[in-house]
Amino acid sequence: MRNPLVYLMLFLFSTLSFATEKQMSDTQTKVKMTTSLGTFVIQLDNAKAPVSAANFAEYVKSGFYNGTIFHRVIPGFMAQGGGFDTSFAQKETKAPIKNEADNGLKNKRGTLAMARTNDPNSATAQFFINYKDNSFLDHTSPTPSGWGYAVFGEVIEGMEVVDEMAKQPTGNRGGHQDVPKTDIVIEKAEIIE
Repeated sequence: MRNPLVYLMLFLFSTLSFATEKQMSDTQTKVKMTTSLGTFVIQLDNAKAPVSAANFAEYVKSGFYNGTIFHRVIPGFMAQGGGFDTSFAQKETKAPIKNEADNGLKNKRGTLAMARTNDPNSATAQFFINYKDNSFLDHTSPTPSGWGYAVFGEVIEGMEVVDEMAKQPTGNRGGHQDVPKTDIVIEKAEIIE
């Protein structure tokens, strides 16, 4: 009688833990980005990057990214966007956020990370999508050169659209290099949960 009871308890516990795990993954925020080249979907990591994910989601909800461009695209490295409109004017942002690059997430192909200046805690709205594993961007130490770039999400659908960005001709514009000659516009960014 004891063995069946133990098995029943183990079964119930494992079933419950699987249900909890599934429920947790379902609560991850998803963002659909409709661009001039097509659509892709991002899943934010609310658990490991709560500050960055919430910051990005707030910009999405406010419509901030609508009409912005991917202004820096380097094949084999990354595509950066979320800061300039189609007239190449930099958009006004909220205050910078805390750098969460020490969260254990890595700058792997398809992940999104916060763009920033040399100040580790200067990220606002701009983000980039990694085209390959860029481990040199990962956190190594809490120093100016070791802080790294905070990963907060990943492209889960439509990576071929992001790859298509890397095939577009680039040049110089507004004092910036690697700018697509034809605007790659974020027409709409929306939470799709």
